Amino acid sequence: MPTLLIADDHPLFRAALRGAAAEAASDVTTCEAESLDGVLGLLESRGDIDLVLLDLHMPGNHGLAGLAAIRAQYPAVAVVLVSANEDPQTVRRALDHGAAGYIPKSAGLDELREAIRTVLDCEQWLPPALRGAVTRTRSSPADADLAARLASLTPQQFRVLTLVAQGLLNKQIADRLDIQERTVKAHLSVIFEKLGARNRTQASVILRELEIGDPSRQAAG
Repeated sequence: MPTLLIADDHPLFRAALRGAAAEAASDVTTCEAESLDGVLGLLESRGDIDLVLLDLHMPGNHGLAGLAAIRAQYPAVAVVLVSANEDPQTVRRALDHGAAGYIPKSAGLDELREAIRTVLDCEQWLPPALRGAVTRTRSSPADADLAARLASLTPQQFRVLTLVAQGLLNKQIADRLDIQERTVKAHLSVIFEKLGARNRTQASVILRELEIGDPSRQAAG
């Protein structure tokens, strides 16, 4: 029985995804989250989630950072990104960072069903309208290198890196993760080595390379 985590801060779109999931697989179970913290909390508390439908710009998620976090901490869980952003380069970057598929928010119910069914069958899914353009879009060598470096981090190291990027000090990170401060320092030494960073600032900049602008907010601005 597959379990889907629908991660989006818009109730109407969550309802659409929930309906599509129910029609894609008769025995599917769904749970929902409205923020990246909620997503990571559910993944930590439950061991039965097979697929996350992740909004690219939900609260707490900055572009591909949420995808990278889930792939690093829960590598057995498939992630499909959901976004109004239909830029082929963005889709290519998502695939290079481990996404199992990409669903535009303009997709109709039939496409939503097909996407969910395809990924549950362990196949990659892209919307038909974007497949050609994404196939023709070359992967960025820098992105491939970044994905490999992030993939080399352990789940705990990735958590530490995320908190460093949020500006937390070692003691605050230790308190948040319920570990000793010297353990945080040890993690940071390994993180810097794996990422090729000399300090906290450089490590934070590397993580921020995953950020992607939200076209809907840019239009509103």
